[in-house]
Amino acid sequence: MATITLTPEEAADLRNRYADVLRKPLLRQLMAPLAALCTAAYLVFCFFFFNVPGVIAEAQWERAGTYIADWYSWEAQPRFRFADGNVDLEWTRSLLGDNPHPEWIESAAPNAYIVEFGDAGNRVEIAPQSVVAVVDGKRYDIAISEQGAALPADAPAAMSFKNGRVTVNYGFIGLAEIRNTQVFVRHRYLGWPNFFFDTKSPFFDKDLGQIWQMITVGEQVDARMPNWQLMLVEFLYNTEWQHLDVYNKLLQTIVMAFVGTLFAATLAFPLSFLAARNINPNPVGNWFMKRAFDLLRSVDMLIWALFFVRGFGPGPIPGIAAIFFTDTGTLGKTNTEALENIDDKQREGVRSVGAPPSAVQRYGVVPQVLPVFISQALYFWESNTRSATIIGAVGAGGIGLKLIEAMRTNQDWENVAYMVILILVVVFVFDNISNVLRSRLIGLRQH
Repeated sequence: MATITLTPEEAADLRNRYADVLRKPLLRQLMAPLAALCTAAYLVFCFFFFNVPGVIAEAQWERAGTYIADWYSWEAQPRFRFADGNVDLEWTRSLLGDNPHPEWIESAAPNAYIVEFGDAGNRVEIAPQSVVAVVDGKRYDIAISEQGAALPADAPAAMSFKNGRVTVNYGFIGLAEIRNTQVFVRHRYLGWPNFFFDTKSPFFDKDLGQIWQMITVGEQVDARMPNWQLMLVEFLYNTEWQHLDVYNKLLQTIVMAFVGTLFAATLAFPLSFLAARNINPNPVGNWFMKRAFDLLRSVDMLIWALFFVRGFGPGPIPGIAAIFFTDTGTLGKTNTEALENIDDKQREGVRSVGAPPSAVQRYGVVPQVLPVFISQALYFWESNTRSATIIGAVGAGGIGLKLIEAMRTNQDWENVAYMVILILVVVFVFDNISNVLRSRLIGLRQH
């Protein structure tokens, strides 16, 4: 490509003729650096205003690993209580059956126990008022008095002391907390225990081959139903995982999102015609309708949910009402904007043939905006599937309420993970359905 060389006189002439383009004012030249500087200053201000260094310093990062591990594993929690010169074994939480006798707990003597932590020789030996912790093959005697347990002088990094308790941490597999009255043990297992059948089920602790044999050729366990039906009942009514209740709550969430969005879209459709300036010539009616939309959407869906829970009590009705109120305002606003930006030529063409006002709107306006209206409604339906989970946590029913109940126990984190996965699957499916429908409505090919 040929290049053009300008003489100094020609270059000066161009600069003079196009000074507004070639010579920007100083303020415009400094605008980008000033914006970057202001943004950096704002971030620094927020960093210290919210005391981010203090929050990071005081954060208990070790809990994060524990919570994450609780999502994909579970703990057996026996207690060895000291009472009248004896050691009594109690189970705080056990998913091993009514009378658990795990291999990692041994009776060393008539009144003593050994708790094994893995295959590396790590263990805790428990006798009345005497506890020995073995860490990496080395024994540590832990003295116990009325004031509490005492940390050995040569304690390794795996041992810690707080409030009269000595904690021996064996990593992922678990820990032992030694107190003056008991030894509390957490022993961790990978996976989700009893996910299909609880310990009271005849199918508990059976592998796939044994279950298949019981279904096909095995003796009928319950005279009231065949074994395959009993297996389905045992799965749905699993007392630990409560599958049937979880699925019912998930269905409530889906229905809440669908019904709330459907009612909102149905009501917002005619109201948006009243709010559009080019459709309704009454400026007072336009103004009041738009302010009504602002009122409905300015109050967050969560606040509406709290309001309706107080009025109607817990359940899906408050959730449907919260979605209905919020989305009526939002869809009304977006629909009004779509109506105010239509092409008037189609409406004028219908009016020119003598059509009545209703026919003008039906054939000159609705075909232009209907795909937009439906597309927006589908998007809000998919979005409300997620929102319904959040408002359910404040009492508006659905799986959100079930989720918050599991989190409050601070023990059922595997159940929390299960419900979160179900929610993700539902949102993924609905998101894809919504995308396909919206793409077809606006005439795009789905790739």
